[in-house]
Amino acid sequence: MGLLTEFKEFAARGNVVDLAVGVIIGASFGRIVTSLVDQVIMPPIGLLLGRVDFAQLEWVLVPENPATEEIEKVAIQYGAFINTIIQFLIVAFVVFMMVRYINRLRRQQAADPAPATPPAPTPTEALLTEIRDALRETPPRKG
Repeated sequence: MGLLTEFKEFAARGNVVDLAVGVIIGASFGRIVTSLVDQVIMPPIGLLLGRVDFAQLEWVLVPENPATEEIEKVAIQYGAFINTIIQFLIVAFVVFMMVRYINRLRRQQAADPAPATPPAPTPTEALLTEIRDALRETPPRKG
């Protein structure tokens, strides 16, 4: 079996396609959450804290030296880190709610009784079934 054929079989499996769709949707969802945090949630929080832009908060370890362009500023950007933590918490909460919903559906399916088996035939139905079967087995009479 050739490598190309094996790859086609692998790629055609439903799980691979589902995974690809999940990755694409997850990446798009990540961008939405990033925008939500950076452009909707953090500006009001920064305003409440004295017009602070969280993305710009940093702890400078080595300041930039404009006289010599060799030394760049070295800083710990804890504001961007706070934004990333908030983004993670939002994504984690959404994933938690989805898993919670799926688990609830699974519990409901497990709790639902299995489809009811049809009731046993009444004595009359049983007798008629026997008569029908006997008539099928009896050869037709000539005459």
